Amino acid sequence: MPDQEPEMEIVHLLRAVTVELGAHSARFAQRNGMHPTDVRALIALMDAARAGEAVTAGHLGATLGLNSAGTTALVDRLERAGHVRRVRDERDRRRVTVEVDERAVALGRSHFGPLIGRAVELLRGYDERELAAIRGFLTGVREAAGDDGREPDHNDRG
Repeated sequence: MPDQEPEMEIVHLLRAVTVELGAHSARFAQRNGMHPTDVRALIALMDAARAGEAVTAGHLGATLGLNSAGTTALVDRLERAGHVRRVRDERDRRRVTVEVDERAVALGRSHFGPLIGRAVELLRGYDERELAAIRGFLTGVREAAGDDGREPDHNDRG
């Protein structure tokens, strides 16, 4: 629609970006004999590692919305493929965390690196104020998606 509101134009553009990123991720999964959930798991584990957080299988499953059996099958599959390893906690030997293997990081970098590089180059064209606006918008959309897109409940004083 040529007379579309600018806000809706951006919402539709964000939707198109989401579709393209999903397709890019699906191509990576397909080329590497992975399920799309495997890719989401690796991303979640790498994000946690960047934040300095250890991730148990239970936490990973909760993050991905999987039940215990599905999580075990996922981690087993990723471990067999050499993408992750189970590591016993040094302080509590009963606790086992899941870590991404460097080979999986390198594999992901080979596929996603050029896209990330182009995104970084685009972002270098914006000043700090514009970057703050982009960051704020994307953070807000991410939070809304995490809340299933519902409007905030201003009556909830809990």
